[in-house]
Amino acid sequence: MNYFSLLYLGIFSLLISILSIFNIIYSYYFNLYLSIDSYVYSLITSLIFGSFFLFKGKNNNKINIYHKILTVILGYFFLPLILSIPFYFSIYNISFLDAYFESVSGFTSTGFSIFDNIKHLDQSLILWRSSTQWVGGLYFLFSIILLIDIFDNNLRKSLTNFISFDISETLKQSFKILILYSILTFAIFVLLKISDFRTFDSFNLSMSLISSGGFLPFNNLSIILNTNIKEVVFSILMLVSFFSIFLSYNLVFLKNKNINFFQEDIYLFFYLIFLVAIFFSFLNFEYDFSLLLFSIASSVSNIGVSLDNSPKNLSFIFLILVIIGGSFFSTSSGIRFLKLYVLFKFSINNLISHVRPKNISINKDPFSEISFDKLIVNKYFLSVLIFIVSLSFLSSFLTFFALTFENSFKISILTLMNTVNSSLYGIEDFDFQNLQFIIKYILIIFMIIGRVELLTILIILKKFLFKN
Repeated sequence: MNYFSLLYLGIFSLLISILSIFNIIYSYYFNLYLSIDSYVYSLITSLIFGSFFLFKGKNNNKINIYHKILTVILGYFFLPLILSIPFYFSIYNISFLDAYFESVSGFTSTGFSIFDNIKHLDQSLILWRSSTQWVGGLYFLFSIILLIDIFDNNLRKSLTNFISFDISETLKQSFKILILYSILTFAIFVLLKISDFRTFDSFNLSMSLISSGGFLPFNNLSIILNTNIKEVVFSILMLVSFFSIFLSYNLVFLKNKNINFFQEDIYLFFYLIFLVAIFFSFLNFEYDFSLLLFSIASSVSNIGVSLDNSPKNLSFIFLILVIIGGSFFSTSSGIRFLKLYVLFKFSINNLISHVRPKNISINKDPFSEISFDKLIVNKYFLSVLIFIVSLSFLSSFLTFFALTFENSFKISILTLMNTVNSSLYGIEDFDFQNLQFIIKYILIIFMIIGRVELLTILIILKKFLFKN
């Protein structure tokens, strides 16, 4: 294994150690002794692996793109193994597969759960579920930096004033993201507390919201969001994971503010305003502003949580919003709005060029000087095509194993978009615990694919299958 890969995994293993220590302290403080051994096991395991990886690893400036991809993919399989320890050794007698399924679901910020009733879980395990999301969201942001050359070269150009993509500086810049990610988590926690949420709920929800995760510290969100003001506040906080995580940094700390730093967020802002206008003009059947805003924010941010009276007749539209997703540099999933915008603009320009061949159409971002060349457009088109193929394969596979076509189709979208199942999409009562083991393995793989994108796996296959 490459030395940088060991260093990368070692840092996150030690971060899990810190979370384990926090849970041990919490369990001692609140006399939750029945589960404390499981966190000791995760602490010991993560310390052993973390120390070994850091001892063997070192910074290597010559790491290539294939090592980067393999590092990220390996982390998505390995780190949830450590995170699954408290689930497996808990007092709830769940199998290793279920424990691993729960940890992968948390680490990928998907939110599928094998637990039917959260109120039967002890608070330390609820806190651990939220922690898996938080560390998974941070890992996702680190991975974007590591693989940004694959995903979006234009975005790389627009952010080079802030982020250095030299491997020798990657860890230093990642530390900045850790600080920003932690500050935003704390800010969400404070705002929830000010809004009269319980401290325990605020802490867990802050880790879910910043990571675009679907794990909640209770069964019914409607019990907590019992006023319109709370619904609006919660909706705004869900949008933190919809916009770029660098938005707040750019707004506060950049001295020479350049619109290049805000181009994607400007798109997303107008996209959000457009959605709100359309929904409230034509789809506001219940005349409930806060409820519709909550449903829109939950879908575009790929969190997916819902309220009891969510508009179930709009589930297909909300699924489309889930597929579109949010900012590239956020913890949300989806195809990404900017990709679809570029493809749409490129298609329109090509159609116009056939109607008016003398006109010259330039595929340029109106907020910057960056032009979208054919290579970028082809890459974006390939991403959409890969999603369609993945969706077709996964939904066909689930249908083959006795699931209804509707449930298979919806679960496949939510799996690939790392979004929790809820009444917002008409599939809140889906039973993950009693699924066949082969389906659980497939869902685990595709939850991870939803985070790393199948494009990266195809690059690896091309490397090994089509050697010159």
